Amino acid sequence: MSPSHDDTNFGIATLAARPRVAFPPNWPVRIGGIALAAYVVYASTILDLTWNRFVIGLDHGAKFLARMFPPDFAADKMDLLYVGMTESLQIAIIATVVGVFLSLPLGLAAARNLAPRPLAWSARALIALFRSLHPVIVAILFVKSVGFGALAGILALIIASLGFLSKLVAESVEEMSMSPVEAVRATGSPFLSVVIMSVLPQVMSRFIGFSAYQLDSNLRNSALVGIVGGGGIGATLLTAFQRFDYDFVLTIVLAIIAIVMVGEIVSGWMRRMFQ
Repeated sequence: MSPSHDDTNFGIATLAARPRVAFPPNWPVRIGGIALAAYVVYASTILDLTWNRFVIGLDHGAKFLARMFPPDFAADKMDLLYVGMTESLQIAIIATVVGVFLSLPLGLAAARNLAPRPLAWSARALIALFRSLHPVIVAILFVKSVGFGALAGILALIIASLGFLSKLVAESVEEMSMSPVEAVRATGSPFLSVVIMSVLPQVMSRFIGFSAYQLDSNLRNSALVGIVGGGGIGATLLTAFQRFDYDFVLTIVLAIIAIVMVGEIVSGWMRRMFQ
C-alpha cells in the first residue's frame, strides 16, 4: 500500500527538523591525532628534550656566532676557499651529468606501462635501494672503498641523482598518454623509435626540470659529502672547524649560500627555457 500524502509530509518534516552537522566528527582521525601527540610527549621524555638544555644551547650558540664575526677574507684563506669551491662545483656538475644520462634509461625500465613487469620491478627495487641511504652515508662507503677525494663524492652524488631522477622519470612515463605510443607501435617501429618519437616528447620538459633541480641539490650536497672525505669545500669547512677558525667558517658558509643561490637561478632559467 502506498503511503498517504500526510505520511509523506510528516517524513519530510522529520528530515527537515533533524539538525545538520556541517563537519561531522571523524573519530579515527581524532584518535590517531591523540595517539600521535601522546607518542611525541613520550619520545621527548626519552630523548631528554628539556627547556633548560634549550636555553643553555641558545647561550652557547650566541657565543659561537659572536666568534664568527667578522668573516675572514684574508688572501691565503681566499685561496683555500677558491680551491674548495671549484672542486665542489666540479663534483656537482660531473655527478649531475652522469646521473642524468644514467637515470633516463633506468627510469624508462622502471615504468610499468612501458617495460615488462619483471624488468620494471627489478628497476624499481634498484631505485629504492639508491633512495634508501643518505648521500653522506653513501659517501662514507665510497671513501672506505676508493679513498678520500673527489671520486668518492662524485660516486655518492651519482647514486643520489639516480635515486631521485629515475623515480620521477618512471612516474612521468606512467602518467603520460599511451595513444602516441600505440600509434608508433602500430607502424612496426622498434622500441628505441617508440621511446624517441612518442615517450620523450611527452616527458622531456619535466625531465629537464627535474635535472635542473638535481643540479641545485648536488651543489648543496657536495659540501656535505666533503665533510666525510668526499672532497670539495666540505673538507675545507671541516678543517676550519677543527682549527676553531670560526671567522673563516662564516666565510665558507657565505660562499656556499652564494653558490646555491646562483644554482637556484640557473635551474629556474633552465626550467623556463624548456617548458
